[in-house]
Amino acid sequence: MDWQVFWVTFSTVFLAEMGDKTQLAALTLTAEKGTPLAVLTGACSALFLATLLGVLLGGILAQYIPPMVIRKAAGLAFVVIGGLILLGKW
Repeated sequence: MDWQVFWVTFSTVFLAEMGDKTQLAALTLTAEKGTPLAVLTGACSALFLATLLGVLLGGILAQYIPPMVIRKAAGLAFVVIGGLILLGKW
């Protein structure tokens, strides 16, 4: 395993997830339902599956599309989605 890639990925995802809607949803569900283990298990499973799909799709795309094009497309998608959110259309 490439530990440098591991720690860069861990740090990036950890910082990106702090205070986001996923964390707030988990906090709210735990407070409402009073079952922290069930919420933890559900949230971890969902994040694992979403990440797995991203890694698999990224691996497939990387075979056919240059990484720079993928990065630019992802950046553009973030900008477009952010604009739609600001306009209340997402």
